[in-house]
Amino acid sequence: MNAGFWIRLGAAFLDGLIISLPVTLLAMALFGGNGGENFANLLTFLYTLLLPVFWNGYTIGKRACGVQIRKLDGSPPTIGTMLLRQLVGGIIYGITFGIGAIVSAFMVGLREDKRAIHDFIAGTEVVYAN
Repeated sequence: MNAGFWIRLGAAFLDGLIISLPVTLLAMALFGGNGGENFANLLTFLYTLLLPVFWNGYTIGKRACGVQIRKLDGSPPTIGTMLLRQLVGGIIYGITFGIGAIVSAFMVGLREDKRAIHDFIAGTEVVYAN
């Protein structure tokens, strides 16, 4: 069964709390200013890109919430899949000044298949883990 808006938001919140916040605080303490912010952004991007590849579609937040990313054929995401999902999806959201992200939130909340723009780009879905 596909995961909806609230559980996906909860998983993202947990990832932010457990990973992004400590990484950002540490990077800012070590490098300060823009250097620390850029380093934290890079580490967070690598976390969201690589962990699902090596951990069968999970991030820490997704594992805690019992949901995972998978390809439409049911297989785990590959590095190419996650690059499309994170990088290309992020570029689309940036180009649209965040409007794409808002549209994606509505798509996850209202569509029967609960897929966002980045899911369509990468051919993925977020489902409840078995």
